[in-house]
Amino acid sequence: MISTPSKLFLEGLVSFWIFLLCVITTATAQTPQGALVGTVSDTNGARVAGATVSAQAIGSSLKREAVTNAQGEYRVEGLPPDDYRLTVSAPNFSPIAYLVKLTVNSSLTVPVVLKPGAVTATVQVPDNGASLYSQPLETTSSVEKTLISKQDLANVPLAHRSFANIAYLAPMTQPVEPSDPTKARITAVAFGGSSGLNLDLSVDGGDNNDDYIGGFLQNYSPDAMQEFVVRTSQFDADTGRTNGGSVIISTRRGGNDWHGDFGYYLRARAFNARNKLDNPEPNPKQPFSRQNGIGAFGGPIKKERLWFFSSLEYVHENASVAYSALSLTEFRALAQLASMGLIPGVTSIEVPTSVPVPFRDVLFSSRVDWFQSPRSQWFLRGSFDRNHTRNDLIQQSTLPSTGAFTRSNYYSLLIDNQFQFNSKWLGTLTLQASNFHHTKNRNSHIGLALAFPFSSTAITTSGFETFGDNQFVTGITAFPIRRDQRKYQFRYDVAGSGGKHAIKFGANFIYEPVLSGRLADDAETLVEFPEDPTFYVVNPADFTADFAAGSQSIPAGNGTFSQNVKRLGLYVQDSWRVRPNFTLNLGLRYDTTFGLFRASGRNQDQNPAVITLNALHIPLSPGIPHDYRRAFAPRLGFAYSPGRSTKTVIRGGVGLYFNDLNQNGWVDAFRAVNEPFSGLLAPDEQGAVIDPNYHTPYALQFSLGVERVLSPTWRLNIHYEHQQGVHQYRRYEYVSDFTLPATAPSISLFRTDNRSRYDGVAFLVQHSFSRHFELSAHYTLSSAKTWGATVGELADYVNGVSDVRKAFGPGDFGPSGEDVRHRFVLAGTLRLPGKVELITLSQFESARPFTLATPVDLNDDGLDSNDRAVVNGVQTSLDQFRGTPYYQIDLRVSRDFRWGERVTIKPFVEFFNLLNRTNPGNNFIPDLSALPVPAGELDNAMHICLNPACTLTRPITSLRDLRVPAGALGDFFGPGTTVGIPFAAQIGVRIRF
Repeated sequence: MISTPSKLFLEGLVSFWIFLLCVITTATAQTPQGALVGTVSDTNGARVAGATVSAQAIGSSLKREAVTNAQGEYRVEGLPPDDYRLTVSAPNFSPIAYLVKLTVNSSLTVPVVLKPGAVTATVQVPDNGASLYSQPLETTSSVEKTLISKQDLANVPLAHRSFANIAYLAPMTQPVEPSDPTKARITAVAFGGSSGLNLDLSVDGGDNNDDYIGGFLQNYSPDAMQEFVVRTSQFDADTGRTNGGSVIISTRRGGNDWHGDFGYYLRARAFNARNKLDNPEPNPKQPFSRQNGIGAFGGPIKKERLWFFSSLEYVHENASVAYSALSLTEFRALAQLASMGLIPGVTSIEVPTSVPVPFRDVLFSSRVDWFQSPRSQWFLRGSFDRNHTRNDLIQQSTLPSTGAFTRSNYYSLLIDNQFQFNSKWLGTLTLQASNFHHTKNRNSHIGLALAFPFSSTAITTSGFETFGDNQFVTGITAFPIRRDQRKYQFRYDVAGSGGKHAIKFGANFIYEPVLSGRLADDAETLVEFPEDPTFYVVNPADFTADFAAGSQSIPAGNGTFSQNVKRLGLYVQDSWRVRPNFTLNLGLRYDTTFGLFRASGRNQDQNPAVITLNALHIPLSPGIPHDYRRAFAPRLGFAYSPGRSTKTVIRGGVGLYFNDLNQNGWVDAFRAVNEPFSGLLAPDEQGAVIDPNYHTPYALQFSLGVERVLSPTWRLNIHYEHQQGVHQYRRYEYVSDFTLPATAPSISLFRTDNRSRYDGVAFLVQHSFSRHFELSAHYTLSSAKTWGATVGELADYVNGVSDVRKAFGPGDFGPSGEDVRHRFVLAGTLRLPGKVELITLSQFESARPFTLATPVDLNDDGLDSNDRAVVNGVQTSLDQFRGTPYYQIDLRVSRDFRWGERVTIKPFVEFFNLLNRTNPGNNFIPDLSALPVPAGELDNAMHICLNPACTLTRPITSLRDLRVPAGALGDFFGPGTTVGIPFAAQIGVRIRF
């Protein structure tokens, strides 16, 4: 038997050596733990020093203690989100106990007043942070954030049960279109007017960032989440790898009582209205149905010692593409051409009237918590998401051969240990392993693709091939057919408090031995026809001639790309209670990356484009990029409560935030070094180069706000945020014989020289009236601007340059594509007689901008993709056009039925887009050549065609004449966000005990 002192010594020794290992071998996710802070005073207001403060988790054995300092202040660190019994005792005073709720990554202030005597009193503290309608007031934190609890996740109507549905409940956020077709149903949310790719997401302290394209990685069921925190500005130094926002998720865990949730959601075919964007009349309505089955269950394996919790969600979705009469006519004509022997190697083509697009998804998470001792607690959490889609990427005017069978598998395993060295110091170890594997297997591998004009329409997003191999490369798409991301995380955080200081420091090391993928690289003959199949059935000789004239042979290549990356983050943070009502948060963070520019084991000095430019003495790339080593990020925040008020806090601060995500923009440069150097590039070839003067992008953030509890039922929060983006990604296109010598190849050059600016002010009101009526409403007035060409996005790799000879020329600075000037979100609950509940989630926002381009090379640089349209002799500017305002009202109607003492049954019906408003957002046709404009006016549009032959026209009198909605891009990449869904109804039931 090991004695208790020896056992404690061994526990401490093991944790200490693990800490040393992490520091020595040691970018970042933040911990979900929180703290309880406050003061202890007597009834006369005098501070009580030496009082014992104990926090005991309700339903488990976790307990933390602290002692008040000379100023009567206390701080209890390292507490996971839970309900706690806070007990305070001191000599000659009666002990007092509070029941408090601590939320994820929070610092809850609980002032304590002790009375003389020996009588024990228990006080029930109102439920702080129980829902959207009652956020906890933190008087020592400078962070602007919004908490969403598990009750909100279960009750608020969520159209897609995704991260984005949840996150945009916070002020200063907004939904953006899903930007990655390799991650099904994982949508995006923007911070500071960005593209949604520049945020940091952590789950239980583990990193959950996509390091290829940015944004979220693994999906989790809302029923696996305990709480969800959205932070928009002034993050502590423990947060890195973001120059936008931060999302923290804490998963659910078991307790000493058995508890569970079971649910079923049904969205039947008859419950959905027609999607007027993708499926306009008179086309057949495309049926859609979805069922979600949910189970969550947890309890004690051994009471007071060992607990478990598991959740499972299964998604059974059946979508389809129902072809229009026009598409079927052209498809049958194409099949007739094949039967006539006019298509080499193809003798028959099957033409279905519709194509099913089934999607299946399984989301699982399981967690075991172990109370090893009062000083050491552990938990192990394993999660996976496995989904697949058949006939993925098929559109209204494309045959099933152009689709793919898509599979995505995500796995993560996380171990966490908290060890209390003594009453003042706590260490937290986080170890995580995760893996993502994605494949797209095309339905066709015949080496031939045929593209006809009718397939390239305003609602086509996946490509323009009508039949055959779709290699998924268009103006907006270059899809990996394989992606792999394997990462290992080693993290250690140490928190301590003493006197007026609360110190925290730590190291976070992420090792990604696999960050790789493959673009389509099969040999293919692509044939573009000037006429549709019905024309060629009547004129078969023209088909043969146009087949030969429009053929483009694409040779087989090496589409693979591969990296081996290591990321290191170090930080130190001090929360200094300068005065009882004034706290300074001082932090310094350092982040760096190893191997960011090595691909397939080679540096960029093996890139043929780099070697060619240097051989020709063209100074575009005089060297090669290297990992950035100067990413020091100081941060300063404050929280001030005027006088002795515990109902008002003024918070603000300034800080730097670095982030080097968005590897997708450099994929061509990474692919260029796949093979050993074999010679200089020819003038007719294309090269990709990363600028040698690489600087990790960062944002300078400033925020200032005030939060006030007006009454027990009203709360107000007003805050301002400024974000200055510096060294952001930008793409320069140099063209042979135009902006480069005729002896040089064309070059895509990626630089980190872009800049952006975001300013926003948000007003948040929360009200709770006797639990009969609750609301949380926020309005944001903002402006987001950046440099771009035809697309301007904050923190994105798609930003181009209109004229590389005048990279920051007039007209290139303007609104970002996500510049939403006005945004209002309302979440509310109304409890009617008869226990009927009405819950709404409604959002309203002003129109987002878009840019109209022309295929005419107006600036004589050899490119037509960066030239903005000229209308009535005046060139339009970056994002000058605006789409339409976005309105969507979602509503849930439900009622609770009690069965016995513990079981609650809640049937419900949900309505999404209740008014069935068509919401194209800013998804309008962005190219003048696709609009009804005379062909001779593409360099200066002055008329609109009134008939297909354009023999009748009328003058363009307003830019609004050129606004034509395009297809619902969101339905292509995943559930739409800025492009709204049509009316849909859903019924379901939840059972809780």
